[in-house]
Amino acid sequence: MPIIVPTITTSDPNVFATNLTKFSTFAKRIQIDASDGSFAPTNLVPLTALQPTQFPQGVTIDIHLMSARPSEHLPAILALKPSLCILHAEVDDNLAAVFAQLKQAGIKTGIAFIKTTFPGRVRELVASCDHAMVFAGTLGSQGGAIDLLQTEKIPLLRAIKPELEIGWDGGANLSNIRALAHSDLDVINVGSAISQASDPAAMYQSLLTEADKKGVLI
Repeated sequence: MPIIVPTITTSDPNVFATNLTKFSTFAKRIQIDASDGSFAPTNLVPLTALQPTQFPQGVTIDIHLMSARPSEHLPAILALKPSLCILHAEVDDNLAAVFAQLKQAGIKTGIAFIKTTFPGRVRELVASCDHAMVFAGTLGSQGGAIDLLQTEKIPLLRAIKPELEIGWDGGANLSNIRALAHSDLDVINVGSAISQASDPAAMYQSLLTEADKKGVLI
């Protein structure tokens, strides 16, 4: 069964801190979305405003950076030292050089693809990474509609690197989590379905239960 990872997507430092604390009570892996407005149309809590001491003990932290210039954020990422840093294939930056510095610091590397990007376009980068994200949502925000056709990228990524960890981001909720869980994914990031739930912990458990169901019958 894929790992279900709650995501934090906010420009409010107080909401960020609240969700980080709340999610860490039931999830052992959390994704932080970061955006400077240059790639996604929104600005989220800046990485420079975060401290590694904020990260709860025993929780794996992933950073999904939506920036046209990820190299400019490299010092902040290195200072935070997340487990994984995911950058977008579409940006005009030297991703290979950024990935090399992340790897040198012991940080896993990930590459994300928006809906219109064909993974084979950056085959060498995919092969060098630890993780690939099929991004099927709306950049910089939560609550978008799911596009299940994006699952067609999963076998393409597997063909490039069979051992690659493949994640999904965009529109995952209780109505579609089972379909995603049976799509050869390793990670499913979940945003508003958890963050906007009246009881996020209960919703997380419901998502786990639904994802673990086999076939079309309960």
